[in-house]
Amino acid sequence: MTKVLFIAYFFPPVSGAGVQRAEKFVHYLPAEGFLPVIITARTSSENRWTPHDRSLMNSIPPEVPIHRVESAPPKSSSKMRNRLGRWAGVPSSFARWWIPAASELGLRVADGELLIFTTMSPFESGEVARRLSARLGVPWVADLRDPWALDEMLVYPSLLHRRLEMMRMQRLLATASLIIMNTPESSRVLKATFPRLRKQQVLTITNGFDPADFAGPVTPRTDGKFRIVHTGYLHTDNGTQLRKRRFVRLLGGAEPGVDILTRSHTVLLDALEQWCVQRPEVREKLEIVFAGKTSEQDRAVANVSKVAPLIKFPGFVAHHESVALLRTADLLFLPMHNLPAGRLSRIVPGKTYEYMAAGRPILAAVPEGDAREFLKQCGTALICNPDDAAGMVQILDRVYSAWSRRESFLTSNHAFISQFGRPELTRTLAAAFHSLLPDNKKECECLACR
Repeated sequence: MTKVLFIAYFFPPVSGAGVQRAEKFVHYLPAEGFLPVIITARTSSENRWTPHDRSLMNSIPPEVPIHRVESAPPKSSSKMRNRLGRWAGVPSSFARWWIPAASELGLRVADGELLIFTTMSPFESGEVARRLSARLGVPWVADLRDPWALDEMLVYPSLLHRRLEMMRMQRLLATASLIIMNTPESSRVLKATFPRLRKQQVLTITNGFDPADFAGPVTPRTDGKFRIVHTGYLHTDNGTQLRKRRFVRLLGGAEPGVDILTRSHTVLLDALEQWCVQRPEVREKLEIVFAGKTSEQDRAVANVSKVAPLIKFPGFVAHHESVALLRTADLLFLPMHNLPAGRLSRIVPGKTYEYMAAGRPILAAVPEGDAREFLKQCGTALICNPDDAAGMVQILDRVYSAWSRRESFLTSNHAFISQFGRPELTRTLAAAFHSLLPDNKKECECLACR
């Protein structure tokens, strides 16, 4: 079995959409002939962005070695110090810790690996992989779960800072033997934006779902409620801040016309209020569930809504519980950020694929881009623009009316959805790995093969 040095800062028992990508690759790679050797961080304390789900460790094959950096991450600096550091372009305390610590650990445990794979963010992991690649003499693969400086949701202090980060991105990725983006549009934009990367091998491997998580019968609910479900993060805080930061927009730190606040529950709550005025009887049956780590502002926005008594915040739930919520929902809510007309989003939220796999109706408030194209083809999505409250009201009424009559008017396109299964995606990754291996290991002169 071919060993792969697998660098993943976020790794079980830490949970989240980014963790699932690494976890599932690690789960399925041994069946494709590759043994991941994990380089990761020491398990951190739980917070909003690093919830723990220890059940995820059950999917890690016992033969997979996991090496964790012994030292703890540095404590977060004050907001003012972080802001000053960003403006000055000073490497963060995290970068000064993670890059040398993970690089040293990788060199210490390396034992015959023929490849290095790193999944990002944090993007500092790319520098770890570059250093190890140079020292070990083996190729490295850059897996971008988010499109880094091309991410339209990221906000920089100014346009200059964004361009400096793009230069850094291009320099680092130019040293990779393979670049993996997770949407077709981000792959296209990468090649169009960076001249030095146009001859690089660039592959699209999307996020996905594990068919095993959705196997077996579903226990039907008997509460008689029309349940709307959203899982994962709401971006109320970031969206509200961006609307207020006119100075940042003026300096070009935010991409023009991007509205992050629509990637929250704000427009849905407006739509629900309008719908309940039009059809007061629905309040008796309605239940809205926002499952996942939420902020005080997320809850504050909900608490002042006229539909507040109908809303539940169960908090973070283990992944298997999240899947059960999806499979028993009457309507799934998928919001995204808003973009100017004609602009294509480079992002597909990780939850999109599990929503499609669940086979339940989806209220998809998404801009033009890959997410909308995928949802058009999945068979169960009803689509409107992210800021279209009136469109949401129409979708709510249509799905609720069918639910009231116990009718099903949407059918999953299983043939289309199956391409996003984690085993299939891992086979694509394994094929890419094979393309980077020497034809004959005995003839390879790299340090890992000596």
